[in-house]
Amino acid sequence: MTDSSATVRPDRRAELAAGLAQVRTRIADACADAGRDVAGVTMIAVTKTYPASDVLALAGLGVTDVGENRDQEAAGKAAEVAAAGVGPRWHFIGQLQRNKARSVVRYADVVHSVDSVRLARALASAAVDRERPLEALVQVSIDGDPARGGAVPGSADPGNGLEPVAEAVADAPSLRLAGLMAVAPLGWPPERAFARLAEVAETFRTLHPGASALSAGMSGDLEIAIRYGATHVRVGSALLGMRSTLR
Repeated sequence: MTDSSATVRPDRRAELAAGLAQVRTRIADACADAGRDVAGVTMIAVTKTYPASDVLALAGLGVTDVGENRDQEAAGKAAEVAAAGVGPRWHFIGQLQRNKARSVVRYADVVHSVDSVRLARALASAAVDRERPLEALVQVSIDGDPARGGAVPGSADPGNGLEPVAEAVADAPSLRLAGLMAVAPLGWPPERAFARLAEVAETFRTLHPGASALSAGMSGDLEIAIRYGATHVRVGSALLGMRSTLR
């Protein structure tokens, strides 16, 4: 993590405030176009590679949800933010190795990337001492290629079929099945990817009506994701700028 100081330069805070205002406007406009209530969409500020000072500044601007994708960076950053007396809702959104489960459950409120029964069981075991269940989203393989990560819809594979993974989460007392997450596959137009995800989600909710979260969309395609039902959008560069511009 670079520049771990909790002090935020005034010009950096102004940059973050401007980016946040633009993203909030985009989300509001997308919700209006889709006929949705803006309160039904949560923006997750993806702060990977950005310093803890940015997380603290964003929290001061009203951001409540923060996403990280590498435990090695996230664990220390979450501890630093907590030491400053700030408690955002932490979302772990990256691919997760089972041997990192015990570390991640110490700070994460939500894990978006559960894509195998073995990972679900590792998280369940690691989370048994939590005060409340860890929320888990099952990552969906939109193109059905398990090599790219994600549980495969319609697959009976006991290891990474979508329904076996969902059941492993739902059956664990220390976890709560919250919904689904997906990333548009390389080479797929976002419209096609999120339309497919919406179909999967509709079927999924008939089996798991309480699992209504749908994490989809990033800086470049959040409007399309919202049109197709995303409840959580993961925004990095549009909010925080390109990492190379930071000093």
